[in-house]
Amino acid sequence: MNYRHHYHAGNYADVFKHVLLLQLIRAMQRKEKGFLYLDTHAGRGGYDLMLPSVLPDGREREPEHPAGIGRLWGASGLPAAVNDYLALVNRFNERKGGPADALQFYPGSPWLARLLMRPQDRMVLCELRAEEAEALDFEFAREKGVKVLALDGYTGLKAQLPPPEKRALVLIDPPFESKGEFSDIERGVAEAVRRLPGAVIAIWYPITERARTDAFQGALKSLAVPALFAELNIAGDGSQLRMKGSGLLVLNPPWQIEQEFRSVLPALLERLRVDAGAVATCAWLVPEK
Repeated sequence: MNYRHHYHAGNYADVFKHVLLLQLIRAMQRKEKGFLYLDTHAGRGGYDLMLPSVLPDGREREPEHPAGIGRLWGASGLPAAVNDYLALVNRFNERKGGPADALQFYPGSPWLARLLMRPQDRMVLCELRAEEAEALDFEFAREKGVKVLALDGYTGLKAQLPPPEKRALVLIDPPFESKGEFSDIERGVAEAVRRLPGAVIAIWYPITERARTDAFQGALKSLAVPALFAELNIAGDGSQLRMKGSGLLVLNPPWQIEQEFRSVLPALLERLRVDAGAVATCAWLVPEK
């Protein structure tokens, strides 16, 4: 499948991933000591939702954000962590000159993280595609504590870990264009854990085949590192949607993050579901000792 960030900016999977990512960053910041935020597949940092999304063959994609963040924008009665996410998205929209009464500019993971970074925290953003890396570098050229590297994210894991801070939050969020992407993640994570055993590593993955997802989780389970996963399926097995859901698997999850994930999943499920078969899950793959 093709999951380049700009094709899907602001869709339901982005909402799910970004709400949970912000909870992880907030959890890392409970300690005063700084940490490295390492994004292995950063994209271009931010996206104009009003621009058409054109595939390599020239076809224009239907925008996906109306069924994602569009269902939350302006809504009331949401959990605090979801409101935190929406406030940061609005802050980015205003920063980019978006209209006051509508959402035009959507932040990718790099900008959401940057809006929360403290002076003692540091960011390294990896992006392999030259055009995306150039845009990313332009976005953060004047931002202190942010380094953009035009290289493969799995190489970035080897180059950046362990960091001087001895603390790291790693986001692995690849486009899944390669059939071997899951295997690449497994090898990359194993190397990251070897280099920094206590690193908090968050891995986003699409749910297209349950068997493939189970095999992926099984491979990471063999690392014998505490692992928690959350999944949001917006449609049931009978749906025609190719990607019925997505998940975030977190190695070395911060203290109490399970309860924090569980506090937002029901609201996300209710707002983003497309049929009665939708379901949200949060469970331990490898329990804490």
